[in-house]
Amino acid sequence: MMKENREHQCDVLVIGSGAAGLSLALRLAPRGKVIVLSKGPRSEGATYYAQGGIAAVFDEGDSVDSHVEDTQIAGAHLCDEAVVRFIAENAKDCVQWLIDGGVPFDREECDSDDSPRYHLTREGGHSHRRILHAADATGMAVQNSLQDNVHHHPNIDVLERHNALDLITNQKLGITDQPNRVLGAISGTETEKRSKPSAPSLSSSPPAARQKYINIPLTLMCLPATGLPWPGVQAVAWRTWNLTSSTPPACSTRMPVTSC
Repeated sequence: MMKENREHQCDVLVIGSGAAGLSLALRLAPRGKVIVLSKGPRSEGATYYAQGGIAAVFDEGDSVDSHVEDTQIAGAHLCDEAVVRFIAENAKDCVQWLIDGGVPFDREECDSDDSPRYHLTREGGHSHRRILHAADATGMAVQNSLQDNVHHHPNIDVLERHNALDLITNQKLGITDQPNRVLGAISGTETEKRSKPSAPSLSSSPPAARQKYINIPLTLMCLPATGLPWPGVQAVAWRTWNLTSSTPPACSTRMPVTSC
């Protein structure tokens, strides 16, 4: 027998609690209430087990152009150069955001009055030392720091052991007089309880778009993982948006998401 629904209200629903999901939640939390769905304990994602480091131009003898060239060579010039350059140009600021958030990247020994210098390594494909790392467990250091910041943020709630199973759209609800869009996402839990958080935005919406639609309600429905007839369940992945962009995506209303 199913137990009664529990309801949660939020402005943004983020599906996934790895480095990308938690970073997005922290970026958006100053603008509204955020719920993060985690299909298991937050320490079980791929980020936690990443051993390498993060490439960014921190050395004075290095350059973004060199980073772009190395990446293009390593990718047999099949990479989209505009995307490669965007990532290389913004890598340092993104890593600095992680540093400001408490990620303990290894440092070089220096005088106390000097600004910190980070220990940079050189890995395959790179012509300069540009890999910042936290010993040989960089992923664990990044994930632990993000989790701690999320845990202490008053605008973020994390629902653990919630699997996103399917999307709810206008068409699936029989709404044919409007453009088809995502209204929610069904997620299964490991218990019989059903949660129903409400959020007016998908994790793919940039802040500029979110501000336009901040007050539109959205449902997140949580159902048991077994015994329910939800045919055609598919894996879900979202295209990410530039969080610094002032241009909203091509939609006239915020996209609500339902998940459990």
